[in-house]
Amino acid sequence: QVQLVESGGGLVQPGGSLRLSCAASESITSIDYMGWYRQAPGKQRELVARITSGGTITYADSVKGRFTISRDNAENTMYLQMNTLKPEDTAVYYCHALLLPYRNYWGQGTQVTVSS
Repeated sequence: QVQLVESGGGLVQPGGSLRLSCAASESITSIDYMGWYRQAPGKQRELVARITSGGTITYADSVKGRFTISRDNAENTMYLQMNTLKPEDTAVYYCHALLLPYRNYWGQGTQVTVSS
C-alpha cells in the first residue's frame, strides 16, 4: 500500500506560479508511473502530466510549456511546477501512482484556485 500526500495548493492570481509536491510513503523507484490529475467542478478527472520510472514525460496539451513535472527519487517525492497559471487551471489536483500491472494509488487532492 503506497500512501501519497499532496501539498502546495492554494489561491494564486492569473499569471502566477505554484509548485505542488507529492510525497510517497515508500521508495518511488519501484513505481512505474507517477502523475498529476485534476478535476474541476462538474468535469471529469483528467491527466495533467505523467512521468515514468525511466523518465519519459507526457503532458496534457493545455499545460504544455507552462507546467513541469519532475521526481526526486532520493526524497520519494514528485513535483509539479505550474507557471503562467490561468483561471481554467482551477481544480483539485491529485497525485497518482501506478505499479504495473494494476496497483493504483491516489492522494487526497489539493485545491488550486486561480483568480484575481
